Amino acid sequence: VAGARANRAFLARVVRFLATECGIRQFLDIGTGLPAPDSTHEVAQAVAQDCRVVYVDNDPLVLVHARALLTSTPQGSCDYLDADLRDTPAILAGAAQTLDLTQPVAVLLLAVLHFVPDRDGPAGIPAALASALAPGSYLAISHLTGDFAPGPVTTGVQAYNTLVPTGLTARTHAQVTALFAGLPLVEPGVVPLTEWRPALASTSGQPADLYAGLARIPGDRM
Repeated sequence: VAGARANRAFLARVVRFLATECGIRQFLDIGTGLPAPDSTHEVAQAVAQDCRVVYVDNDPLVLVHARALLTSTPQGSCDYLDADLRDTPAILAGAAQTLDLTQPVAVLLLAVLHFVPDRDGPAGIPAALASALAPGSYLAISHLTGDFAPGPVTTGVQAYNTLVPTGLTARTHAQVTALFAGLPLVEPGVVPLTEWRPALASTSGQPADLYAGLARIPGDRM
């Protein structure tokens, strides 16, 4: 519960930072999950009403709730895409119906890459997405780790994986950092989730077994 709340607070912090400090007006939120307060478009459009947001998930129940509950400002846009996280061509093609991919976009992969096992090449997902984005775009990731509490996390992951087909993979700091495809990281880098720019949070953070970070796609990457 603490981890879920902390991850939600991180979403609000990073989206607010991107919209306020970085001038981002387009967001691609992949693996959004069921709608909850302070969703991406709510936070972004509170900063700038013309923000455009595309949510991606492959759970039909999530998409039904999203279409019913996630409504945009008249000035902006809020769309929903049914696609698998690993199908990056479909995600990019669908997102391009709402977002202008020739302009900066912030991609959010929050608490979702730990559902991709090593055999499916999780590092290839953010790399493929980043390669299609304009310079000045951003990539945000949060990810489960066992670095802080190896015993409890290992036990919890094993229990989860016996019940759920998708499974979970906790990763180390080095492994999570590698998911950013070598892109330059925004300060403070890949850190415990509650330590990512906590001054921007409205409430004090609680410990959570996740890392978080934000990377920028530079203009000279080609």
